[in-house]
Amino acid sequence: MNETVGFYGGKFLPMHKGHLYCIDTAARQCGHVVVLMFINGDDELRILRTDRDKTLSVESRTEQLKRVCSLYPNTEFHVVDVLNLKLPDGTEDWDAETPLVRKYVPRMDFVYSSEPSYGEYFSRAYPEARHIIVDAERKTYPISSTMIRAMKIFEEKEKWMV
Repeated sequence: MNETVGFYGGKFLPMHKGHLYCIDTAARQCGHVVVLMFINGDDELRILRTDRDKTLSVESRTEQLKRVCSLYPNTEFHVVDVLNLKLPDGTEDWDAETPLVRKYVPRMDFVYSSEPSYGEYFSRAYPEARHIIVDAERKTYPISSTMIRAMKIFEEKEKWMV
């Protein structure tokens, strides 16, 4: 039996096919995968200016991720509130998030992302884990949540969204 543990986390704001691809990759490579969705009330309010697009709400993203993770019996899903974990400049304090992640994933063999730039943080926060970069060049699904938010694609229900 495969005893390896993988971790994949993010805001999933909005959730898109690249996220699904990363979850699928982790679930196929590991015996157990923990998926964490980080929420922050400030981000929610900034992006959800109207009631027009409920797919970005915490509730909607939670339901989407629960459905996806239920497809893989070796995958579990949790929501982690990081509302008060900001640096003085307003950016996210990933180091402060690390103990919250460790509550759900005390030991991991692999940490998954599509961002090579996360490697330095991951090696500091999860030194036992190998960083697995999934489709960094975005060839399988050429999109990211940051790109979607910047282009306001989420308002148009673009094909990349789940």
